[in-house]
Amino acid sequence: MTNHLKTTKTADWLLANTDTRPKVAIICGSGLGGLADLLDKKKAFPYDKIPHFPHSTVQGHKGQLVFGELNGKQCVCMQGRFHFYEGYNIATVTYPVRVFFLLGIETLIVTNAAGGLNPKFKVGDIMLIKDHINMPGFAGQNPLCGRNEERFGVRFPCMSDAYDRDFARLTREMAQDLGCDSFLQEGVYCMLAGPSYETIAECRVLQMLGADAVGMSTVPEVVVARHCGMRVFGLSLITNKVVTDYNSTERANHEEVLETTRMRTEDLQKLVSNLVTKM
Repeated sequence: MTNHLKTTKTADWLLANTDTRPKVAIICGSGLGGLADLLDKKKAFPYDKIPHFPHSTVQGHKGQLVFGELNGKQCVCMQGRFHFYEGYNIATVTYPVRVFFLLGIETLIVTNAAGGLNPKFKVGDIMLIKDHINMPGFAGQNPLCGRNEERFGVRFPCMSDAYDRDFARLTREMAQDLGCDSFLQEGVYCMLAGPSYETIAECRVLQMLGADAVGMSTVPEVVVARHCGMRVFGLSLITNKVVTDYNSTERANHEEVLETTRMRTEDLQKLVSNLVTKM
């Protein structure tokens, strides 16, 4: 069965099994699945129960699609995303975004845990994503490669405006009222394929390229969302500082990532829920 038919069948099944008709979708990064717990009138679908939907295999990713209301706005949350390093091809990684489009989603909010490349960033900072560097895309792993499906978008979509500037402005304004402005940053997110963390030399190269944070997700989803004409807003939680000194004894690890997300989850949830209210 082609992806064209699969996405249609998945969307039709979800529409038949929930009365919620969301306009906003939220993809929760590592340890950030608590965003879905804020929803009222929840209805959850484990990924393995949804026809043709991939399965998440990473610690900190619950693996279910949750429909409900956030501050009165109908939303759907992905508690657990899919990664290239899990062995999925790039089309499968972005499969849910095309399903979202068929559900009628107009805005995609992406969150992730990332390593801080910018020396001014501190662990626990939240970075507004203003742009990205698509390293797998440089190597030909772009989710739009292959025959273009016109029902989703044009052959050559623009990416210079990938991240919605109005949403970023709104969030900066809200951060002051919410007491989050002291740890709110803005910068460029770079995606690497993973699953190994970056070498010191790689981190230095990424800094020279202008990246402020690095992770292993998000960018393919954003590319497909923009191809579909969705507005996109992205947040990176800086969970660790990358190692750029050969004399350092620090080592990146996933446990540190999850611990930092637990520390800052409430603040990130406040920013997202308040933004959704203003959409």
